[in-house]
Amino acid sequence: MNELPYFCDMGNPTINELYEYVLHSLDGSSYLKSEEGYSHIICPGLTFDIYIAQAAYPNIEETNQKRKISISQEQLVQQFVKIRNRLKVLSGKAQKIYARETVLARIDKKQTLEFQEEHHLQIALPGKYRYGLYYKGELVSIAIFSGGRKMHEKPLDYRSFELLRFCQKSDHLVIGGLSKLLKAFIKDFNANDIMTYVDLDWSQDSSLKKLGFEEKGIKKGENLWISGNRQFIITDDKMLMETIENHPNGFLHKNTGSIKLVLAV
Repeated sequence: MNELPYFCDMGNPTINELYEYVLHSLDGSSYLKSEEGYSHIICPGLTFDIYIAQAAYPNIEETNQKRKISISQEQLVQQFVKIRNRLKVLSGKAQKIYARETVLARIDKKQTLEFQEEHHLQIALPGKYRYGLYYKGELVSIAIFSGGRKMHEKPLDYRSFELLRFCQKSDHLVIGGLSKLLKAFIKDFNANDIMTYVDLDWSQDSSLKKLGFEEKGIKKGENLWISGNRQFIITDDKMLMETIENHPNGFLHKNTGSIKLVLAV
């Protein structure tokens, strides 16, 4: 795909706002560099650097082997608070809650969608089965699962489920939360395995492996136009412009791919 013109001015104040937050709240040694088509927040004191794409298809050159957080400028504008809070969690500055202090319950579709829309960066999904953790009466973490799927190479009663979303309240970390949610779901539905995809935009080495998930492949990145709770795969410049015309209130996101992980029960 040919490079398109910048969607926004290179000096967008939201980038400076994010940089000021990182500098004063997360890493006092960080600094901001402007590259062709993107901005780079270098964070010597953190385990990751931040890359903010400002052109449709920037050619981002990685200068080191650190973890890379990839976002688009338009995504930053539309999801600033969510992104800021996610960075806070990744920096080890989240408000910590222990799973043993929470109460587990099934939650409904409305709660699930509202929680994701407030706290999750990806498109909200209803799923089929929904579990939540409550702390002092407040919903702080959710896990959303698909229905069971038969696997051709497995016995007839074998069932595989997908963990579609795992989401925590912004700037909170429920320690042991996902493990508690998974155990409850597996017990209720006698799951034989749980598979999921981990977004490479935010994680190149998933902590799910500590829970027993094993890597089963890499899903290639895609160009996506995200508008509200819909996303459109973009394959060429013509499709991009047509999609923008039909769904103008959105942003282009170049997904760097995802890791497929499977937990054998």
